[in-house]
Amino acid sequence: MTPREFLSAYQFDRRMVTGGHFPSEPLQVEEGDTVGVVLLNLGGPEKREDVAPFLYNLFMDPAIIDLPVGGVLRHWLAKVIAKTRARSVGEDYEAIGGGSPINRLTREQASGLEWLLNDRYGSQTGASFRTYIAMRYWHPFSEEAARQMEDDEVDKVVLLPLYPQYSKTTTGASLVYWKALEEAGEIPRWPTTFVQEYAANPKYVQAVSERIDEGLQRFERAVRPDVQLVFSAHGTPLKEMKERRDPYCCLVHSTVDQLMKRRGHDRPYHVAFQSKVGPAEWLTPSTLDKLDELAEQGRRALLVVPIAFVTDHIETSYELDIEAREEAEDAGVRHFEVTSGLNSHPLFIEALAEATVAQIQCPQHEGAPVSVNGTSGGNGRAASENGMPEQAVAENGHAPGGYRLQPLDQMPRYAAARRQVRCHQCECITEARCWTAEPPASPASAAASGEEEAPSVTRDA
Repeated sequence: MTPREFLSAYQFDRRMVTGGHFPSEPLQVEEGDTVGVVLLNLGGPEKREDVAPFLYNLFMDPAIIDLPVGGVLRHWLAKVIAKTRARSVGEDYEAIGGGSPINRLTREQASGLEWLLNDRYGSQTGASFRTYIAMRYWHPFSEEAARQMEDDEVDKVVLLPLYPQYSKTTTGASLVYWKALEEAGEIPRWPTTFVQEYAANPKYVQAVSERIDEGLQRFERAVRPDVQLVFSAHGTPLKEMKERRDPYCCLVHSTVDQLMKRRGHDRPYHVAFQSKVGPAEWLTPSTLDKLDELAEQGRRALLVVPIAFVTDHIETSYELDIEAREEAEDAGVRHFEVTSGLNSHPLFIEALAEATVAQIQCPQHEGAPVSVNGTSGGNGRAASENGMPEQAVAENGHAPGGYRLQPLDQMPRYAAARRQVRCHQCECITEARCWTAEPPASPASAAASGEEEAPSVTRDA
């Protein structure tokens, strides 16, 4: 499907901010099924000549960029913008090695996930798992993934975003495109479910925390106590939150909230947004503005954490590690580091596997979700007293355990009143799903039990 064909078929509706183009109920998997797990990601140019067509595809997508034009005019406008920006953007890619590492790193994630799913869950489900990559704006496109899935005789499909926090402009853009391909008859209509978000999955949160610990080690020992954290997420137009009720901003802050609780609020932290495009008002503050503000306050040691990105690419390797570094150092920050992306961190791969199998049911478990366990070969713990399999601690001993897996729609959400991290524009649209064994306590029940709220630290956005 060409960008112009998709543009003519696209129309915003409520499903864009809910993921409702596909069912969110668990997928019924039968013995012998091949389950295709499709990793949805942005994509990126791998060489200089790819930059202009990549940008053209990006600017043509109405799900990510609203332009007050359509059809032929948008086509020509996107062509002009892509050609105009290709040179400078190409230079940015040259600064990080000549092309985006996102495809290579996503292939590594897909390979690790496929092995883990089959090794740990194959015997439980009776199914075999195959992973595929569907990039939105550059190869391999969704059509290429679907062709390979046909060749592999896939029976069922789980659409798994490499975006932990749902947004219309990321996961939503990939889902609506996959649906458009189905409706146009360009790809088969498999029995399909999708993962909306895993913003507070304990393994994902722990993986980010470990990347922070690694980043802190780059500072001189005497400097480490003074390091403040700056969580940087990709921004979106404010309209997406205010008018369309996109849950993204709330989910980003939910991730930071759970992460800092896990770390015991060990140091001051801030949330900001990057990569603004066009004249529209976006989520604020911008990352660069926040760095300038902190420098003016005399903060001299900052660790930037790309909280909504799970794979290193141009927005982490160039925008943060080069551009933002120069901005911070010019403003007077003497010690500046950026954490590595999660990439193939073992706990992140486990989080992806949990998000996948949470959406699977099989007859041998009488409709119950698949057991999640921390040992290889599918030898999990016995079911708990209420029949729900329990999560074991992973082999490395650092992963959080003790929670039961259940379909995402059945997971409670964290209580909005308990979230300490929110922005000055907060619409309180939603909270992240809670993966733990017991629903989080309400403020009233916490007070009744004598539990105290964690102290408020620097928690702006």
